[in-house]
Amino acid sequence: MSILVDEKTRVVVQGITGREGTFHTTQMLAYGTAVAAGVTPGKKGQKVEGVPVFNTVHEAVKNEGVNASCIFVPPLFAADAIMESASEGVEVIVCITEGIPVLDMVKVASFLQNTKAVLIGPNCPGIICPGKTKVGIMPGHIHRPGHVGVISRSGTLTYEVVDQLTRAGFGQSTCIGIGGDPIIGTTFIDHLARFKEDPETQGVVLIGEIGGSAEEEAALYIQNEFRKPVIGFIAGQTAPPGKRMGHAGAIISGGKGKAEDKVQALESAGITVVRNLGRLGETALEIMGKG
Repeated sequence: MSILVDEKTRVVVQGITGREGTFHTTQMLAYGTAVAAGVTPGKKGQKVEGVPVFNTVHEAVKNEGVNASCIFVPPLFAADAIMESASEGVEVIVCITEGIPVLDMVKVASFLQNTKAVLIGPNCPGIICPGKTKVGIMPGHIHRPGHVGVISRSGTLTYEVVDQLTRAGFGQSTCIGIGGDPIIGTTFIDHLARFKEDPETQGVVLIGEIGGSAEEEAALYIQNEFRKPVIGFIAGQTAPPGKRMGHAGAIISGGKGKAEDKVQALESAGITVVRNLGRLGETALEIMGKG
């Protein structure tokens, strides 16, 4: 099994005719993703790599039966793109866009409460179920089908972790980049709950970073509800307070969000925390056995 998406998922790419949209549509198609439609207002009738382009998500749903969206729309229009897909019943929405105004995401969060949509991102690399489908920008060649789930706030660290897992003999069930903005659509806990119910997932790697309290909340959930082995890593261990480190949400403020606090919360919950990311693969072998 996989969570949220699989080989039957039909994807619409919003912003398909832009440079990023076109490039990553080509990459998704090459991986085997069923990219069934694209949307760019005013470009109806065009095709990108054989994918028909529509003016609206409504047309894409009606004509191509899409049930997932991948968004490459500029920041000022991305919130509307998310809400457009959600209003049309699209079940999984992956928003790659970085730099969406926080106030726009407040409106999106409120809007999504009245829909069935699951939002991944924004400011994320997306989701991949190795050997089945990828929705987003993750490099498919480093992934292998298997039994380890990966949830991460960082895109590039996801790739490093997956590469180490693959080299150590561990394939992945599903890998999700939840995004690094202050307001995102889904949390560690949301996906841990899905991995908990997924018989294919036998263990999880959780990649956090400074800022916010998502990792502490995940630690409490794992301690109380999650019985599969978990390996954690927290980025930003040397970050000074008050300095934003990469992601908009990666900032220590008000004395909260420090890496050490997150590490302690995870370790107190019985989670093995890797302090040196270069040892994650060998730690997986120690904790989860042979892949």
